[in-house]
Amino acid sequence: MPEITSLLHAGLLVADLARAKSFYESVLELKPCPRPHLPYPGEWYDLGGGQQLHLMCLPNPDAGVVRPEHGGRDHHIALAVKDMTALKRRLDAAGVTYTASRSGRAALFCRDPDENALEFVDPG
Repeated sequence: MPEITSLLHAGLLVADLARAKSFYESVLELKPCPRPHLPYPGEWYDLGGGQQLHLMCLPNPDAGVVRPEHGGRDHHIALAVKDMTALKRRLDAAGVTYTASRSGRAALFCRDPDENALEFVDPG
């Protein structure tokens, strides 16, 4: 049986790459990293520790599906953050709505402009 040792990247589908880049770079302050030439537009972000987030501007097979209000009850990725208060300030300033974790953990959920659910966790 194979031994899984880490998650290397997560890929998210986006409809408008410029809009998605604005969210991930301006609101979340992620920095792009090199991306190989691929037959579709996209952007890659280095999350540290050999992990990346890949935005892929491709047709979404789930377009039009009604997503749950709380991202924790939907497909989502979880990202560790150093300063939850600073993240909340940035989300508030950008008009991004979010919900607190329903488990009571120090975590919150929001959606990007393409309705991808994101979880932010304070690992400390």
